[in-house]
Amino acid sequence: MDYLAFARVLHVLAVVLWIGGVAMVTTVIIPAVKKMKSKEEQMETFEKIEGRFSMQAKITTLITAITGFYMLHLYGWDRLLYLRFWWIHAMILVWLIFTIVLFILEPFILHKLFRKYATKDPGKAFKILHRAHWVLLILSLVTVLGAVAGSHGWYFINGS
Repeated sequence: MDYLAFARVLHVLAVVLWIGGVAMVTTVIIPAVKKMKSKEEQMETFEKIEGRFSMQAKITTLITAITGFYMLHLYGWDRLLYLRFWWIHAMILVWLIFTIVLFILEPFILHKLFRKYATKDPGKAFKILHRAHWVLLILSLVTVLGAVAGSHGWYFINGS
């Protein structure tokens, strides 16, 4: 069995589910929730959806980490020394940000903080939440673009 190919397939599948979910939340779910009339309905709907997606995101980020670091180990950690592999650094950065948010900040800080502000001013709370999701989505999409291009030899940067 070709473990490298298997790792790559799992890695891409996990990233598609993870970042695709972030795109869905950012471009469809948050805008729909923001248009709901009552703040109770907004909170209840968002928490139900976010709770389910949170588990999917946690599982897919773990799969992404295991397969990504396995492939980096096989290809060689020295790739991190070369500027033309900037997209590997970007992948690690995006993964690290999401991992900290999903496993530490969201359950221990952000959930309570969001609930507190959303009960006072749901419009402002969802606006901040939406902006944060857009930042994470754009960073993720730039990383995906760089990773796909770079893994096929199109580095954008030729230096070492």
